[in-house]
Parts: sequence; C-alpha cells; structure tokens
Amino acid sequence: MKFSVIIPVYNRPDELGELLQSLKTQNYHDFEVIVIEDGSTIDSSEIIEVFKSQLPIQYLIQPNTGQGFARNNGMEIAKGDFFVILDSDVLLPEDYLQKLSQAIQDRNLDAFGGPDAAGENFSALQKAMDFAMTSVWTTGGIRGKMKDPSKYQARGFNMGVSKAVFEVTGGFADPNQGEDIEWSIRIKKAGFKLELVREAFVYHKRKNTLLSFAKQAFSFGRNRVNVSRFHPGAIKLVHWLPTAFLLFSLSIPVFYYFNNSLFVQSLGLLLFWSMGVILTSSIQNSSIKVGLLSLMTSASQLWSYGLGLPFELLKKAFSR
Repeated sequence: MKFSVIIPVYNRPDELGELLQSLKTQNYHDFEVIVIEDGSTIDSSEIIEVFKSQLPIQYLIQPNTGQGFARNNGMEIAKGDFFVILDSDVLLPEDYLQKLSQAIQDRNLDAFGGPDAAGENFSALQKAMDFAMTSVWTTGGIRGKMKDPSKYQARGFNMGVSKAVFEVTGGFADPNQGEDIEWSIRIKKAGFKLELVREAFVYHKRKNTLLSFAKQAFSFGRNRVNVSRFHPGAIKLVHWLPTAFLLFSLSIPVFYYFNNSLFVQSLGLLLFWSMGVILTSSIQNSSIKVGLLSLMTSASQLWSYGLGLPFELLKKAFSR
C-alpha cells in the first residue's frame, strides 16, 4: 500500500521541518509527501530544499484557500492508494505508518481517524492542553478512546481516506469550521467504513497560549453549528454538556445570594471536579505543575466551547 501524506501549511516552516524529520524516520517506506503552501507569507521553501533529497516530496504553492480546500488540492495530485492527512504541528512515532497500514488491512478500512497525545519533551502547558482535550473529566475521554471505533468522527490533524473515498465524496466541502467532522459524517453516509485507529496516534505539538487555546475551543463550539448546516442532526445532547457546565459554573455565585444549600452543594461539586482534574493529570503526567495547569486548560476548554455553541446558534437565528 502506498501512502500519500497530505500536509497543508500556513506560515509554519519550523513546524513543518519537525514533521518531515519524523516522516524521514518511519520504518514504513512506501509513501510520498505532498506539502501545500496555502498562501503563506513565510514560506517553507528552505525546509523543502533540505528534505527533498531525503523524502519524495511534492511542493504545491497556491493562494490562500483554507486548510480544507488546500488538502483537496493536495489529494488531487496524490499518487498513493491511501491519503493520510496531517496538520503541520504534529510529530509521528517511527512506527506510525506501519501500524496504520496494518490496521487498514486487518480491519478493511476505507478511512480512519487517529488520536493525539503529548510527547515526553512537551512543555507543561502543552501537556495540560492535551489533557483538557482528551480527559474523561472534560471531553468524556471520547476523543481517541471510544469503545466503539465506528462512531468516531475523524479530525483533520490526523485522519485519512482511500483514493476511492476521495473520488466518490469529493473531499472537504468547507475550507474550515469543522470541515473534518462534516466530511467524516458524509463518508459514513456514503457507505464507507471509517473507524478510530487508536494505535495510529500523533504527538500534537500545540503552540497555543492559554488565550489562544480558549479561542480555539470557542471556535470548536461554533464549528459544530456550521457542521449542522450540512447535517441537521450533527448537534447531539453530548455537545451541549460544556454549555451546561458553563451555566452550572455561573450559577454558583447566584446561589450564594439566593439559596445557601444549593450554593454549598454546587460549590462542592465544582471542587470535586477540580480535584479530579488536578489529581488525574498530576498522576498521569507525574507533575503537580501540569495538574494545576490542567485545571486552567480544562475549565477554559469547557467554558469556551460551551459559549461558542449557543453563540453561533443565536447568530445563525438572527441572521435569517
């Protein structure tokens, strides 16, 4: 099986270099790399020059179209049997492609989504952000850890499709705003087999600050509404849980003035959740610092997503 690794990049040559280095060390060698420079003002030409003698690379330069359409353009010129889509800020374990190839063949997959993880050398904040995105205390642990892999909706930082899937479905229908989730739903509706491949994980080297992480989570909430434009049933009860958590958090100071019993109970629940986050992350990462930062990133992730979903729904309602 020949893989075509599709990487859109926008003003991130250093990140791209790290990703290409991790591709160079893969123990599975039947692959090509397609880098799509999506309207960058800081291009990756020097990085491509370094690696072009070490990897089979195609370098496509284009005006900015958004990552979804940039990926489509990359897949249009791909020569592989299976397209692997990665964000530029990920790193691959050396057996990533080998494990992915094995899973595709063993499970007869047409498409896949893989999880992300934090590397040992990541900063404390990066590990805390990874915890916030993957923990049972925040996302319910369903991102990359689902019991039923067929229910997974692939994310664009680590996903892939067969050439046939791309040809039948036409690729991404939106340049951004939940474009990966929308395509995942459409792939399944077309009758293709898309599942989570847990062992095909990537190290997601997020460069966020706390503020940008909150903004990203807010956009994730908004994106779910955008997906519902294409698939009306895309917003499930589970997607409202962060909003419920936000409203619960905001109600605590109100209870202080109007119902002391509810205030004590609500504050107790919030403290229980907070300690659960801190202890779980501290043990998981062997660091109290990461545990404390995880409380900040977890609360930020839930509050921001919880605000983004109703915000976009209201915006959509008033724009009609």
